[in-house]
Amino acid sequence: MMPEDLVKVLEKQQYRMVGSYASTKICYWTKESLRANRACYKELWYPPVESHRCMQMTPYMGCNFRCLHCWRVHSGDRGISWDEFPSDKRFDDPGIIVEKAIEEREKLLIGFKGHPKVDLLKVREAIRPSMMTMSLTGEPTFYPRMGELVEEAKSRKLITFLLTNGSMPEKLEQIDPLPWQLYISLYAPDKDTYLRVARPMIPDAWSRVNETLELFNSLDTRRVVRLTAIKGYNMKDSEGYSRLILKANPDFVEVKSYEWVGESMQRLPKTAMPLMEDVRNFSKEVSKYSGYEVEDEFVPSGVILLKR
Repeated sequence: MMPEDLVKVLEKQQYRMVGSYASTKICYWTKESLRANRACYKELWYPPVESHRCMQMTPYMGCNFRCLHCWRVHSGDRGISWDEFPSDKRFDDPGIIVEKAIEEREKLLIGFKGHPKVDLLKVREAIRPSMMTMSLTGEPTFYPRMGELVEEAKSRKLITFLLTNGSMPEKLEQIDPLPWQLYISLYAPDKDTYLRVARPMIPDAWSRVNETLELFNSLDTRRVVRLTAIKGYNMKDSEGYSRLILKANPDFVEVKSYEWVGESMQRLPKTAMPLMEDVRNFSKEVSKYSGYEVEDEFVPSGVILLKR
């Protein structure tokens, strides 16, 4: 179980625990879709995504990285220590995780029923999610029954997104069925920068990420490489990034601005959050060397889409 003092912090941040190590939280863009009819870029770029029906969650709260740009509470932050990735955890059943995540998400959405600017019909739709995005926090592939979790979601007619840091290629290779869309986050174009930004707690992180990139092309699902752009830290060597992208051969590349939020504000200066023009310029450089063309941009999230 998670430490009680950590759970209290997370609940204040509007997380809701699901079983022992999973959690859910209402995405900003789910709220915006309900309040102002504004869709997130995933709805615009990857149909049939619906922002108000997206269930943001993670099957596992811990991680083997301590990324500078991460918004989550790491072990040691706020005086709270916990064992983030031991091998002897007892994990909950996939059916329980999906069912309880839907229940907790509904509780968090109930308040929108009384909102004067929100369409009640849309709230009723939102309460019945149509997708499950495993990217909320932590490293989801630590959950050992990921294929069963994806299957459980499919049985409830949920499409699935999975975001991984790429540190466990052997786990990705075993997932069956694969999620509907698979992301790998890429934090740097070279080993030294990667170690400074990702701060992995495992000694062979860089080689493991490269192994995942080599594996990526063989995974039969829609695949995305996401570059997290941090000004003054990793927005350099677009040729190096391009070599890694071409190794993975994804369907899409997202270049997304780091956002100065959560616990990352204690680790990085606000100036590390690039302007949209910075992201545009960097994306053009990546495009030039990778051959992936700039397809679209979404300014509210500071993200640019590249595709072949």
